[in-house]
Amino acid sequence: RVDEWTDVDRKRVMNDIISTMFNRKFMEELFKPQELYSKKALRTVYDRLAHASIMRLNQASMDKLYDLMTMAFKYQVLLCPRPRDILLVTFNHLDAIKDFIYESPAILNQVDETFRQLIETYNCLPDGEFQLIRQTLLIFFQDMHIRVSIFLKDKVQNSNGRFVLPISGPVPWGTEVPGLIRIFNHKGVEVKRTEFTTAGNYVTPQREGSFELYGDRVLKLGTNMYSVSRPVETHMAGSSKNVASRAKENTVPNPLAKEELNFLARLLGGLDIQKPAGGETGFRLNLFTTDEEEEHAAQTRPEDLSYKVINIKATQEPGRRAELSRILGELEVAEPRPGSAEKGEDLLALMDGL
Repeated sequence: RVDEWTDVDRKRVMNDIISTMFNRKFMEELFKPQELYSKKALRTVYDRLAHASIMRLNQASMDKLYDLMTMAFKYQVLLCPRPRDILLVTFNHLDAIKDFIYESPAILNQVDETFRQLIETYNCLPDGEFQLIRQTLLIFFQDMHIRVSIFLKDKVQNSNGRFVLPISGPVPWGTEVPGLIRIFNHKGVEVKRTEFTTAGNYVTPQREGSFELYGDRVLKLGTNMYSVSRPVETHMAGSSKNVASRAKENTVPNPLAKEELNFLARLLGGLDIQKPAGGETGFRLNLFTTDEEEEHAAQTRPEDLSYKVINIKATQEPGRRAELSRILGELEVAEPRPGSAEKGEDLLALMDGL
């Protein structure tokens, strides 16, 4: 078949990607306490996951898919009524993933195991910790203002790529609808009430979303954005040549770069990329209308948004896996050994190039 997308292809691609994404070793690394890693490192892992099946995307389509993913997630985090609802958004993601692979018990078990780890790790955290998590995520995405057609059409994103916060709708669970001021005396007794008119139309939520393995999440953030079939287009806010307003990555050598490369190597070492069987070459997914449009997008993309991804194929052959382990062993030495400084500098340069 040439350029033909079937349900069989779709199911196979989804199974391969989800199976790789929820690989046990991969999840073990993600759940270890660690600093938030850079945008370039995130893009590297994302590229590996997207190509974990027979599907292939060229640079422009990959950029477009990544832009859509990052802006959709930023939108969900930004609009969470309360910090703890970030966990409900994540559960909505996993519920949707389980619907994709309900016919594959082994993969479904992988997702459920991650589900249980999330519940065990995060359900017990206080609200202050979730507030810190939310602020950390928003800081990570704060300089990304890429326009997405579905958000523009729904008027939840302005033409400059910034999201619009609603002033109506349900208030966060556990809070009251604004419009009332209570005044207390020094003994803590209420002595006066004053009402005021709000600009929005607020309502009290009927119930809290479920934080269990199964249940109604109530919150709709993190569910399918597409109520009808429509193309999604991503555009840079403003002129593609005017990138001064975007915060550029710090080019000063990062003291954590060595540890970050180590972490990435462990992650990539646990990703088993599916190789097409026999003479099968796989198929290419184009997120643009035509190949010419895709090529034009790749040529006009601002330099600071062009992610140069290095493909590491250490997982495909035992010999290469052993070589990766050897490199990791050298990286984990506390003090540089004589003659190894040059190699270390090369690896840091490689990390800076991601």
